Amino acid sequence: MSVRGRARRHESGGGSERTIVVYSKPGCHLCEEAMESLREIQSEVNFDLEERDISDNERWLHAYFDRIPVVTLDGEELFEYFVDRERLLASL
Repeated sequence: MSVRGRARRHESGGGSERTIVVYSKPGCHLCEEAMESLREIQSEVNFDLEERDISDNERWLHAYFDRIPVVTLDGEELFEYFVDRERLLASL
């Protein structure tokens, strides 16, 4: 079964094995803030960053609609609404 949906990838450029995915949608100011925070952290720590638009995928929309942004690390949900920098750094 293929997963449909638009994703934007922001690679750290350093052969990272860790992947952070942010489930978001256009016009979500909390999603924009989460991506900004993650890009800042990415400048310090090596990981791949992917943003997925939940409005392009019915399953994502149903799962995350009222909780975005939802941030996962290697498939495990870490945060919703906000990024906890210290907790993320400890998890990486």
